[in-house]
Amino acid sequence: MTDIFALAMELGGAISGEHGLGHAKTPYFLQLEDPAKIALMRRIKQSFDPAGILNPGILFPAETM
Repeated sequence: MTDIFALAMELGGAISGEHGLGHAKTPYFLQLEDPAKIALMRRIKQSFDPAGILNPGILFPAETM
């Protein structure tokens, strides 16, 4: 599965579209996506949800927020 997602991203695609990642695709997303993009997403999440109460642990494990 990792190879398929990696190829899709290499060709300009994304792991997920309009329906979000879900639990199954999150590990692939965190492994394959640009670390700078993930860091930005974490900062945005923290700014809107500093207490981590909105969807806790779904995209980012609680200990990494």
